Amino acid sequence: MFYTKTPMMNRVALVFLLFIIPSLSAFSQSEYAIPEDVRRIVFLGNSITYSGQYISYIESYFRLKHPEREIEWINVGLPSETVSGLSEDNHAGGAFPRPDLHERLDRVFEQLKPDLVFVNYGMNDGIYLPLDEVRFQKYKDGIDWLDAKISEIGAHAIFVTPPIFDPLKGAAYANVLDNYSDWLVSRRYTDEWKVLDIHWPMRKYLEDQRGLDSAFYLAKDGVHPGEVGHWLMAKEILLGLGESEVKDFADIHEAFASFANGESILSLIAMRQAILRDAWLRSTGHLRPGLNEGIPLDEAQEKAKEIAEQIKVLLKSN
Repeated sequence: MFYTKTPMMNRVALVFLLFIIPSLSAFSQSEYAIPEDVRRIVFLGNSITYSGQYISYIESYFRLKHPEREIEWINVGLPSETVSGLSEDNHAGGAFPRPDLHERLDRVFEQLKPDLVFVNYGMNDGIYLPLDEVRFQKYKDGIDWLDAKISEIGAHAIFVTPPIFDPLKGAAYANVLDNYSDWLVSRRYTDEWKVLDIHWPMRKYLEDQRGLDSAFYLAKDGVHPGEVGHWLMAKEILLGLGESEVKDFADIHEAFASFANGESILSLIAMRQAILRDAWLRSTGHLRPGLNEGIPLDEAQEKAKEIAEQIKVLLKSN
């Protein structure tokens, strides 16, 4: 059941959620360690995942902290995608419907064979309309289906709550993602899922900054966060992976300043991830027009190996 509150109830609930839930989330997000047998991690999601900054931050920080771990991090996020299978009637001006993860997931898993899958859906799944039980159920069904598919291949799953939709761009849709996030967090307790919450910490950060500067934003369009937003996402996920010290870093630059070659390694990892992302999307196939085609996979893997060697050299000199 979703929320139907009076204005006073909404104010009271929002105060509670903005200040109490984030602190509980941060406390509970330091309990999951990447298993020692994990060799390949795959990120699934929409355009925010496709853009990849938060994934580059996570991999770079983890590699710097744990240079002995041999893990391949692969981003196969796809812009506009949903796990609900829903699309607006006139999406992209009628050029194409939103791609549906159901169409490509089997190919992705067959080719990549991940040991651990990070899942970040929700932003597009309510198709930017007010909260509706049918659409909400489609999102729940899609997430349940994805969990089952990950279990079928014997991989670990980490679900990540959706980033925030800026309430100034539409309070009704911001409320949709509040509900989606709360439902996903609840699966920690009802089904013992690994769920990392980025939504409410981002929401609290936005509200705090707006209290200081009413013109502050994390995403100009209300959806796609910039550097600060991607760092907030990465920070919460790193906290969830046990990197508790990141809570003290104000921004991405401070986080990497403590490592001699931190920024250089981050730049190389971001380059490597982008090359492999485009190549894997080309290899596994999708129905989303307008993306970089990517080079053939074998060429991309050769380039990735060259970059990996540069990263190893920098890691050794840290």
